[in-house]
Amino acid sequence: MIDLKTINAVLGEFEDRGISRATMIDAIENAMATAYKREYGKRGQVIHAKLDLNSGTISFEQVKTVVDETTVRFPLEGEELPEEHLHAHAFHAEEEQLAEGELPRFDTEKHILLENAKLMKRGATLGEEIIFPLEPQDDFGRIAAQTAKQVVIQKVREAEKLSMMEEFGEKKGQIVGGIVQRMERGAIFVDLGRTTGIIPYEEQIPGERYRMGERIRAYLYAVDEGFRGVYLRLSRAHPKFVVKLFEMEAPELASGAIEVKALAREPGSRTKIALSSLDPHVDPVGSLVGQRGVRVSTVMSELGGERIDIIEWNDDAKEFVKEALSPATPIEVILEEEEHRAKVTVAEDEQSLAIGRGGQNVRLAAKLTGWNIDIISTGGSEVAESDGTSVAVTLPEEDPAEAAGVMPTESVELITDEAPQVTTLPAEEELTELPASDETVAEAEEDRDKAKDE
Repeated sequence: MIDLKTINAVLGEFEDRGISRATMIDAIENAMATAYKREYGKRGQVIHAKLDLNSGTISFEQVKTVVDETTVRFPLEGEELPEEHLHAHAFHAEEEQLAEGELPRFDTEKHILLENAKLMKRGATLGEEIIFPLEPQDDFGRIAAQTAKQVVIQKVREAEKLSMMEEFGEKKGQIVGGIVQRMERGAIFVDLGRTTGIIPYEEQIPGERYRMGERIRAYLYAVDEGFRGVYLRLSRAHPKFVVKLFEMEAPELASGAIEVKALAREPGSRTKIALSSLDPHVDPVGSLVGQRGVRVSTVMSELGGERIDIIEWNDDAKEFVKEALSPATPIEVILEEEEHRAKVTVAEDEQSLAIGRGGQNVRLAAKLTGWNIDIISTGGSEVAESDGTSVAVTLPEEDPAEAAGVMPTESVELITDEAPQVTTLPAEEELTELPASDETVAEAEEDRDKAKDE
């Protein structure tokens, strides 16, 4: 007999961990059936246990399947049968290995012939299970008890794994929050409560640093079932992380009134996002920017200051390419359908703005629109071309800065060949040329003062 108070306390504890009472009762019954078979059973027996939660008693029963000559084969004369071990490892009996199309061997411990079954139960049919009650037992040996414990632990682990798969399977594709547990080999382990998530090094935002105990949010992009448990893959560099952050700030996007048509991101640096409104009364760009930019500022703060360009989707490829190169304002866009290339003409003073630092702006624009983009100056010379992954910048034949020996900087410096400007002093302050003598400067000034007095 089992102590009901202890059983109910254990069941309540596991319910708090997301494991149902029915699952735990099934685990206990399987454990007791395994212990009974280990201590008192025979090879091949199928034993079930039933726990009565009203009385705390456990009953045992043997199950036999109804068979006939068409469903099993009977041993031939001289065929060696496997040795039967009454107590030693009876629960470890392996299933009979059958060739394709071969019938299982008849076993009196788990099979009963149809004619015999009809004598016990009127209307018995093939494949039906006949139950035989077994003598109750409460005294199990140490090995049998240890085996039962292992069965319960294994069942609990399987139940926890299934529960977490269901819980986090529903959260897949969403943002989850946790606490930084530790950093190991570049990966960040995040405590999510019931389990631990991992942010691989390649899924982190470059330049971000994290401390143990710090709260962190990330995008759950994969839920994997492993041998030791459930593995949750998190990301802060995933493009959809930006979308989900905006959904938390902009109800219009979360409700579906605004749709994200395209997104290009370089984590930690810059993101371009193209939006389309399904409601003519909703401004897609204004909805994500928010009043005085509060919404986009909140998202940028979560991303560590990553710049975000929000543009409106346009079905006209020319207009869309123009918008994608924001903040630059192209003069003309010519599309070459065969090569899927867009030649964009910009003013000379906007070349660097259209290309961006390190070619980032034109590279993200090409990735966002799906067109290979060439930047051409108003003079007709091609200064940059991009295919979405790389940018080739064509430098002018002679760089005035390099010719003057000035190191290039991020700012635009005006360096020309004109004569340097000379500051002209007032006439009364003009300095006279010193005579070629050994007079000191003080003596020269004294002579000049005397001349003025005369």
